[in-house]
Amino acid sequence: MSTAPEATSSPSVLARIRKTPFWVQIVAGLVLGVGLGYLARAADISWLATTLETIGKIFVQLLKVAVPPLVFTAIVVSVANLRNVTNAARLATRTLLWFMITSLISVGIGIGLGLLTNPGEGTNLKTEGLKALDSKGTWIDFLTGIFPTNIVDSFAKVNVLQIVFLAVVVGAAIIKLGAKAEPVLKLSESVLELTQTALWWVIRLSPLGTLGLIGKSVAKYGWDLLKPFATLTLDIYLGCALVLFVVYSLVLRFAAGLNPLHFFKGAWPAIQLAFVSRSSVGTLPVTRRVTERLGVPSEYASFSVPFGATTKMDGCASIYPAVAAIFVAQVFNIELGIKDYILIAFVSVVGSAATAGLTGAIIMLTLTLSTLGLPLEGVGLLLAIDPILDMMRTATNVAGQVVVPIVVAAREKILDVAAYNNPSGDLYEEDAKPAVVAAQGGAATAAA
Repeated sequence: MSTAPEATSSPSVLARIRKTPFWVQIVAGLVLGVGLGYLARAADISWLATTLETIGKIFVQLLKVAVPPLVFTAIVVSVANLRNVTNAARLATRTLLWFMITSLISVGIGIGLGLLTNPGEGTNLKTEGLKALDSKGTWIDFLTGIFPTNIVDSFAKVNVLQIVFLAVVVGAAIIKLGAKAEPVLKLSESVLELTQTALWWVIRLSPLGTLGLIGKSVAKYGWDLLKPFATLTLDIYLGCALVLFVVYSLVLRFAAGLNPLHFFKGAWPAIQLAFVSRSSVGTLPVTRRVTERLGVPSEYASFSVPFGATTKMDGCASIYPAVAAIFVAQVFNIELGIKDYILIAFVSVVGSAATAGLTGAIIMLTLTLSTLGLPLEGVGLLLAIDPILDMMRTATNVAGQVVVPIVVAAREKILDVAAYNNPSGDLYEEDAKPAVVAAQGGAATAAA
């Protein structure tokens, strides 16, 4: 008995969207967001501006809610798994060394651009009535802030520095206790997998989040706000672009003997998500996935990527505070000397963990200004355009968090060069593969 073949129905709109490459979805959200934001501002449509702001706010909140468990379990697992990595101490030392090298290069570019362009001269910005921030941002506050006084409070207030400190201690204790601490390690691994799975669902909403975040920025700030900060904004974007596309390419070519084009092909999903979300920690699952897809062993990536997401900030902690410090000094007519520029470089290398992978770099800027003795009121001048600057800064941060593990792995001869040269496949569909494989395995077992 034969049955007539069923008529094939046309795919639904949702199915068509899922088949569209993810980067196309991101770009579409970006373009649509700019258009809707401009419409809301030009036509003074308050409900549209509010809707865009709400969409963007919810997206960022969903990313942030995963920060405490993600950072804690990722660091715990990565530190504990160092016992399974050959030459773990050597790899950790080399990773930190390359973090410092690229940070110094980045801050040098920031200082150079600031001295060449004088971003604070001729801005005619009024400084009367500006209120200084609280005393937070000094070195004493930074150092004492690392050590928690209340564990629950550290997680409730999302103090990433304290969470990282606790995670490192727990990870080291797991190594020390060995088999006795195995249940704690298994629990941490399970929570990490659970958090990453839930975060992947949020990441799939990035096109919608892009629409809201970009649309809100255009509707709220427009283009007029950038005029007094034009030189500063151009300096930040140019400096980040030089580091992202030139410095990292040269490091990959001459320090690791690799073709930089393959890096950008493989790492671009993480870079574009970082640009939109403005969060290194929120991008962490994608950053780790692209790092492994580019040939870095998972055992090493599980340590270097979370470590980088909380300490490696070439955009937020090197380029930005260097240019911003020069900007603030010029606005307040304060002359900086060679000693001050050396201090900027020192702060960028030692204090980069102060940015802690969350959106914004205000803590790092206050730390730099307080070290130089510059008015903290200058931070208030930059708050309005910080979201615009932060997009490019975070994209640079995340790119550096992928570059360094690749360079270290290549120099230590543990990089899968074939995988690096061919980072193929749809990154955003790979998360479904383990479930598919497991299902197929279960079906095969049942059939047997």
